[in-house]
Amino acid sequence: MAISDWPAGERPRERLLAHGPEALSDAELLAIYLRVGVRGKSAVDLARELLLRFEGSLSALVEASLEELASVSGIGTAKAAQLKASFELARRALAREMSTRDSFSSPGKVRDWLRLKLATRQSEVFMALWLDAQNRLIKADELFSGTLTQTSVYPREVVKAALANNAAAVILAHNHPSGVAEPSPADEMLTQNLKAALAMVDVKVLDHFIVAGTATPLSFAERGLL
Repeated sequence: MAISDWPAGERPRERLLAHGPEALSDAELLAIYLRVGVRGKSAVDLARELLLRFEGSLSALVEASLEELASVSGIGTAKAAQLKASFELARRALAREMSTRDSFSSPGKVRDWLRLKLATRQSEVFMALWLDAQNRLIKADELFSGTLTQTSVYPREVVKAALANNAAAVILAHNHPSGVAEPSPADEMLTQNLKAALAMVDVKVLDHFIVAGTATPLSFAERGLL
């Protein structure tokens, strides 16, 4: 049955207009974006299949390649391109918000951006969010990448990047492809080494986040590990 044949109170678009986007499921929100389904499937059916293809994970869907999205039956290149464009707009909107205001005035935005960027990466990536004296984002730097379980991080290179960006502070971040957000002893030691090295050039480490799957990124500052 086409969505247009559903009772008005059950149609995703009408529900969004009446109750706001928060009231809709992931599949319903995707269905509004897809607009139409395919023969034998409504847009909601198609959205559900798209989510299932990526194990129900919005983060995995966001990080999927254009080819992976287009390969889903009923999506195709045009819809895949639209989805990739919308995901990139979301990333840019969050990054620009962090660049125009104190990043620590809205830590949820930082966590959301990091989750979009790192949650589904298959190897470890170490990032630095360089901030100015007002804690506004200057640049998000992917400094190092490694294997499934480890990344080599060199304090000297981190200090060089801090100076190159004329940073006053930094938020560090890396992902755990294992899906476990708990910091290892090596993570804690690295954080302290970087904190000491960056202090030598007057760059303050404000936090270090570990991103693991769709869970809320772990904050070293909140854990008292800084």
